[in-house]
Amino acid sequence: MTSPHAEIADYADELLATPRAHLRLELTQDTDGLALLHDGRPLVRCFLTRQGILAGGFMARALGVPLPPLGETTHARVSTGVLYRAVGVASLDFDSEASHLLLERLLEEADMQRGGSSDET
Repeated sequence: MTSPHAEIADYADELLATPRAHLRLELTQDTDGLALLHDGRPLVRCFLTRQGILAGGFMARALGVPLPPLGETTHARVSTGVLYRAVGVASLDFDSEASHLLLERLLEEADMQRGGSSDET
């Protein structure tokens, strides 16, 4: 699924199809934007647009990790439930008022599923 601010890879759907307690993910920032990877394969790419920057920041928050500095990578270990919510956050249209309600709910659920704290590796 592609939007003007983010691209969700088909691999994300494949990964979410099987529930898992721990997925090792990488969040990388480069000059094109923010990329979420699993085993080196792209899951989500947030572009350098106003909405893409918002999506990337909120996606990192859903994962419970800080945004990595340019050229660096942050690691996270989360369940497929948390990943599902992070992917959902990245696909929101932040120009829509309804998305703000969904965003709040998705972030609360991700936080609860992570146990209220970051699960960095």
